[in-house]
Amino acid sequence: MCAASRTDRIPHTPEHKDFPLDTRRYRMVVDSGLDYVTTGAQVDDRLRHWLKEPPKGYDVAAFAEGRNEIARGVTLDHDSATGTTGAYGRWRLREALPGGTWQTTVLIRRSGDSPTRVQLDVEHLPDDPDAVPVPAKTPRLAAGLLDVLDARDGLADVTAQPQVVEAADVDAVIDELCDETRRLPIVVASTPYGVDFDTWLEHTVDPLVRPLAGLAILYVLPPEAETGFNRALEYHRVYGGGVRTYLPGVDPAWPADGLRHRVMSRRMITERPSHSRRILAQLPQRLATRTPLPAELDSVPVMRTRARGGSHAPELERLRDENIALLEILEEAGREQRVRADEIRDLTHELRKAEDNETLLIAEYDEQYHELHKARAQVQALQRHLVAIGAGAAAYTPVSVPDDEPESFEELLDRVAGLTRLHFTGSRKTTVELDAQAYGSSWVRMTWDAVLALQDFAEAAAAGQADRDFKQWCSDVPNGVRTISPRKIVRDESKSVKGNAGWRRERTFPVPERVHPARKVFMGAHVRVGGGNTIAPRLHYYDGARTEHGIFIGYIGPHLTNTLT
Repeated sequence: MCAASRTDRIPHTPEHKDFPLDTRRYRMVVDSGLDYVTTGAQVDDRLRHWLKEPPKGYDVAAFAEGRNEIARGVTLDHDSATGTTGAYGRWRLREALPGGTWQTTVLIRRSGDSPTRVQLDVEHLPDDPDAVPVPAKTPRLAAGLLDVLDARDGLADVTAQPQVVEAADVDAVIDELCDETRRLPIVVASTPYGVDFDTWLEHTVDPLVRPLAGLAILYVLPPEAETGFNRALEYHRVYGGGVRTYLPGVDPAWPADGLRHRVMSRRMITERPSHSRRILAQLPQRLATRTPLPAELDSVPVMRTRARGGSHAPELERLRDENIALLEILEEAGREQRVRADEIRDLTHELRKAEDNETLLIAEYDEQYHELHKARAQVQALQRHLVAIGAGAAAYTPVSVPDDEPESFEELLDRVAGLTRLHFTGSRKTTVELDAQAYGSSWVRMTWDAVLALQDFAEAAAAGQADRDFKQWCSDVPNGVRTISPRKIVRDESKSVKGNAGWRRERTFPVPERVHPARKVFMGAHVRVGGGNTIAPRLHYYDGARTEHGIFIGYIGPHLTNTLT
């Protein structure tokens, strides 16, 4: 154990019900520290408790093979097998409710010398083929299983509550961060200076990470451990009450690797706790559902439940009941098949977008390298010139640049509100959600650079010093003003986008009535903020009133629909 146990002072975690997660399915995959038989007994016991206690209150007198009807509209299917490839046991609960069926599946699996694996899935199967599944929340069952299974992921313990890292355990935690066998992210919370640790832990950290039970490895750093942790992880630090999510494959010696591991600031955590819980949970849940299953779990056959008829009933009645049960099973299978087909379609769509963005990323990398090479050559030329005129000391003296850039899109929007010639009229929610989808802060920096360039452009236009559009303004590189690469600026959308009514509506955003009587305008001009994944953010703006009212930003968010998306 690399962290102190807190079970003596932390109450049992209640089921989290105050917000939905963005992805559709909850999935937990851990290794049990117990043998297969003991694991099965513990899972059976935890499942019975979960089903018996409120709010469910089901009859769980027996878990027989096949289908068990434990309440009206509620079935519990159970199957198991033992053979040369190992053994498995599986329980599947289906609860029919208005709008669809909630399905909870628990699977235990042992194969060869591998540890016993435990998988817990929760998902919604809509009755309506055109309906979108309701996102699954973290079930109380997850915490119940983690409490008894001695669950592990690679070198790390997987617990429902955050483990307190003692100073002596820092090296062990760093080994877990670098463990190549780790599948789950590690979420590390720091403690603000001058704040009581126990109070911060109980009232802030515990509620923040509660939805992550089974989805991540959870740690909290008290002040005495934080110093050593950050000293060892120079490029991956977390401090001041911030929370960092470390993806698998941490490389402590590589500065660029730090950009992969997202940081959430104390400000967001304390000012918007519900929003912070949702944002923090999105990445671990998405990783849980997208990471391929271990081979042992992936090889378990599809569940084919058989109906169980009463042996003492008349033959005709027994056949009738069995036929009804079989029809219900077929209907359930049909709903599940539709959900799987939707998932495959969504993944295919995302794969296509990812391939398109890969091409864009290559082009952007080439562009940025060209700009970096040009800047380096210019700096070297200026240094040689300073040496030539006798200012050699100044040529090589480091220049301090103030680092006051926003750290998140939420902070960026707050900064935009203080700019005199720039106005944001779009959806704050859409923009802030980029914080959960970005790796590192490059998108925030790129957007902020574009915002400052637009502000300087609007001020120059108001002073009568800009008689061209924003792209041409950045191409001419006026002295003393902030610009961005003109290659990132698109003057207008293509004819195909403007000619599609739906796509045109997506790009029509609010403006004040003094700017346009309809209080909205089409904003085809945009800045390519970034690429590299399926989000590819864009900033859409309207500069038609820049000389009088400034520039209006109507949208900062994921790439809108076009012929490629």
